[in-house]
Amino acid sequence: MTHPDDAMARLFQAAPSNDLPEVPRYNICPTQAVAVVTTGQGGRRLRPMRWGFVPQWYKTPTDGPLLINARAETIAEKPAFRAAVRERRCLIPASGFYEWTKDEGGNRLPWYFAPKGEGPLVFAGIWQDWAQGDARLTACAIVTAGASDWMAATHHREPVVLDPADWARWLGETGEKAAPLMRPAPEGWYDRWRVDPRVNSNRAAGEDLIRPLAA
Repeated sequence: MTHPDDAMARLFQAAPSNDLPEVPRYNICPTQAVAVVTTGQGGRRLRPMRWGFVPQWYKTPTDGPLLINARAETIAEKPAFRAAVRERRCLIPASGFYEWTKDEGGNRLPWYFAPKGEGPLVFAGIWQDWAQGDARLTACAIVTAGASDWMAATHHREPVVLDPADWARWLGETGEKAAPLMRPAPEGWYDRWRVDPRVNSNRAAGEDLIRPLAA
């Protein structure tokens, strides 16, 4: 995420929290905080959440698998997600994302995906509060769909991205069903290029992580 918080607050017409993660960030990893747009009686909010959904029955945040994604095909049926997709949908903005292929030796080769144009990507997300005793956190997951033909050359799944015209619908502000929005991005939505394998480390940081890899 490289877009400033104040620009995101204006874009989404959301009141920003004062504890949002610092930007720019070039290597956001699971369990770290991300800025998320939610809606409610007080209007839209831009607020931080842990990336990694925590079902209510987990005794600790690490009591089961790390749920960073929710599959569109089964999200309405899975006990971990079905209430959230009905009642707690959110927007998760990002400037881009990484995906990986492997070479003949099994080495992970990172690719960077960026939207064509200057605006951010906006992922469809779900969220919920979790509490056990005195431990509390708010966490989210990104909704994914089966990959388009274009994306399938890199990976078999992709995040669901939302057009600005569909943000209110996904948030539940229009009363329309949101299920039709859970689909892959149309061809031509992204640019992609290979980047340095340094991004394979969760300790890597810096703008050079998203620069095209020199031939």
